[in-house]
Amino acid sequence: MRKILNRVQSISEFIDYPDSKPASEYINGTIIQKPMPDGEYSLIQGALCERINIVTEPAKTALAFPELRCTFAGHSLVPDIAVFRWQRIPKTDSGRIANHFNTYPDWLIEILSPQQSTTQVLNKLLQACQQGTQLGWLINPEEATVLVISENQRLDVFSQDDQLPVLEGMDLSLTVGNILEWLTI
Repeated sequence: MRKILNRVQSISEFIDYPDSKPASEYINGTIIQKPMPDGEYSLIQGALCERINIVTEPAKTALAFPELRCTFAGHSLVPDIAVFRWQRIPKTDSGRIANHFNTYPDWLIEILSPQQSTTQVLNKLLQACQQGTQLGWLINPEEATVLVISENQRLDVFSQDDQLPVLEGMDLSLTVGNILEWLTI
């Protein structure tokens, strides 16, 4: 599969191929295969999706989706978590959720795995923010930090007791310490 994908010349060719496992992404004409998830990654991803959806789903303000392909502006990303404001969730004509999300997420969350390049993941967050994503998080469990990119592409570093920014209108309160506490079971 990887050899075939390396011959892909355009995003439309990339989309036509069956997805790899783990997923591959198409960013700036380059195909990047995501690493296999590990324990910390999986735990943070599940817990964070749950925390976001507990707050946002009943109020119909947003939904968090794990590993959802988002294709927009010549890119095809699979964020660890993609959060969409309720009114921006793609739907079919019958009102059901769409299978394909051909738009950017409002909030993109990545969890850095040990084998991932921080620069590549930051590039993905910046690309999304340049196209309309309002907030990007890069959670680095090893360094106990969260890098946050806002829609104006400002980069801030948060640690321990720092209150993390969330989308406007979301009643969600999290610190870096809260997220790292989930790793102790």
